[in-house]
Formats: sequence, C-alpha cells, structure tokens
Amino acid sequence: MEARGEKGEEAETVRITAQLLKAKTGEFDLESVLLLKLRGLGISDLGCLGECSNLEWLDLSGNAITHLGPLSSLKALAVLNISSNRVTSLEPLSGCENLQSLNAAGNLLGSLQQLQCLTGLRGLESLRLSGPAGCPGNPLCTTHGYRAAMAEMFPGVKVIDGERVSGRGSELYQLCKDLDSSLKHFPSGGRVGVAELAGSAKPWVAEGYWDLRPARRSSIVEEAYKQFSEVLQECRELSKRADDTISQAERALHIRPDSSSYIF
Repeated sequence: MEARGEKGEEAETVRITAQLLKAKTGEFDLESVLLLKLRGLGISDLGCLGECSNLEWLDLSGNAITHLGPLSSLKALAVLNISSNRVTSLEPLSGCENLQSLNAAGNLLGSLQQLQCLTGLRGLESLRLSGPAGCPGNPLCTTHGYRAAMAEMFPGVKVIDGERVSGRGSELYQLCKDLDSSLKHFPSGGRVGVAELAGSAKPWVAEGYWDLRPARRSSIVEEAYKQFSEVLQECRELSKRADDTISQAERALHIRPDSSSYIF
C-alpha cells in the first residue's frame, strides 16, 4: 500500500503490492493464491496482481480502479467482480480465456463497442453491466436497444444483468417477468387495485437468486484433498512401522529359549 499526498490536497493512492497480497491471503508464494477478496480498499493501482497466475476467483468491487492491465495475464480466472469502480475499458479481459462470470456494473463504460473484446471469451456465461434496482450501471446501459444488442452480441451468455436469457430456467424467468409487467398495468377499478398492490409488492426471491453459479473446478478443494491424502498415507505408513516395532518387541520379550530344552 502506497500513500501519496500533494500540497493542499489529501489523497491516498492504494497500490496492490506483494506484501498486501501476502497479508490478505496468508500465502507466501503469489502463484499459490486461488481466491482473493479486495473489496472496498480504495485500490486504484492493480500493481503486481498479475503475478497471481493461478487466481480463479477475484473480487475488486468498490475501489477506485481505472485500468485493468495486470488482469490480462490471469489465464485461470473464472469469476471476476469489478463493480463500482472507474473502469473505462475491458480490453485487458480478452486475455482471461477461462472467464465465466463478470460483474462490471457501476463503471464508466459508455459504448457497446467497448464490449467487443469480450466476444472471444467462449466460456463466458454470466455478464452484468447494469446493477440491481437503485444501483448504478454503466452509461452504455441507457443506449437505445441495449438489451437486444447484448443478446445478439453474446448469444452464448446465459445470464445478462441478472436475467436468465437462455438455458434451463429462462422460460420461467421470462414468464414471471411478463406476469409482473401485466399486473402493473391492470386497471384498479376505483379500489386499491392490482397495480397498486404490484407496485408495493416485494420481489419473490432475494437479489441474485437467478444468477448463474458457474460450474468450475475448485483447485482449492483439490489441493486440500491432495494434502489430506498425503498426510493420511504418512499416517498409515507410521502405523505399519509401529505395528512392526511392537511385534518385534513382543517376540523379544515373550519368545525366549526354554532352558530345559538344552542337553548337556
């Protein structure tokens, strides 16, 4: 973490360093870091983050990031949250070839053309650029025909802005959405009508219920299982050697020559 101040202005620039990463993860080797949460730390410079070459899950939301350059080397990255930052370009993410889920809501992306760099990510299944109700999105989300353009640009993406647009459950999601829309336009007839009730109704499910949870291999679990198996094998070997030692001791103590068997 580095702080820089100028005369007449109190400002702090937080830069990701090896020391910061080691303190947050407890890992001595940056290549061993698989999961990293750096939410709301005031980070503006990603520094050496690109050295976490095996990183799979990364949360950088709620910072002051403008450039994503170091992320281009994260080939194993599957889940990325960069919401509520100051990002103006997603170009470096074209190098994240295993990216499956991206949340970039609340940034400064102003044109649909800025999303072209993501079209080559064949594994991308969930993309969020517009935040939930009451939360900021991106300037491009107000573009005429935004929804249709997104669906055309990313035909393989199953969830866009929290809405399931393809795959299992998409028909039900659309049905519920159409039903809600119909209820809101239902005439009240002089009473407290359905429209008023619909306007005050709460969502049926919690925010994010329909979001896709990308299926991905968990290297964290695999590594833990591997270490457990190695320890278990060592325990078995120690147990076997202990049994052998005990057997030898028992033979030495209890199986002694009978003096009457000797003939003088």
